[in-house]
Amino acid sequence: MPRAAGQIDPRKSEAILEAAAALFHELGGAVSMEAIAKRAGVSKQTLYNRFASKTELAHALAERRSEAITAPLRTDGDPEAVLTALATTLITKVCHAHKGESLRGVALMSPPIPGIAQAIYEGGPAASLRRISAWLTEQDRKGLLRVPDPDHAAEMFSSMAIGHGHLRAMLGLEHPEVDIEARARETAQRFIRAFAV
Repeated sequence: MPRAAGQIDPRKSEAILEAAAALFHELGGAVSMEAIAKRAGVSKQTLYNRFASKTELAHALAERRSEAITAPLRTDGDPEAVLTALATTLITKVCHAHKGESLRGVALMSPPIPGIAQAIYEGGPAASLRRISAWLTEQDRKGLLRVPDPDHAAEMFSSMAIGHGHLRAMLGLEHPEVDIEARARETAQRFIRAFAV
């Protein structure tokens, strides 16, 4: 059955992003758009219709990751519960599993592709900070926390949660054993005490 004009199959976009993530991890910036299309099982035209360049693909991957990391901010709950869940996702998605390999891949592919580092930062970490800042602004408006500079507080919170974990990950160093749940809870509790009404 022919596709209606303007209709986009989200499964193809997801397949493209999955293929790009895997190939960026394996080959860095040297991967070709043709290889990404082949791995995704789509035509080059389909790939270019959705993502015009590797920079756009990297931005989309960073956006997708940022959405996943900041998902707790879209839930109802008291500030401590939300911040504990957010700290948990930050620690697990930024500092653990094989995330360091992805970060090293980003570092390796940045120099040969102008603008890619900025695209990744804007789509990922900067977008996450904006979401955290907006959430903190709302908590301040509701009188649940006192946050005079939500942008600065957002950076402070994420730094408290991940510490040097992201640096260890980027450098391929072992992570010390950590109780993620306990660390996330402590991060949220200390942050809330610092910004208590």
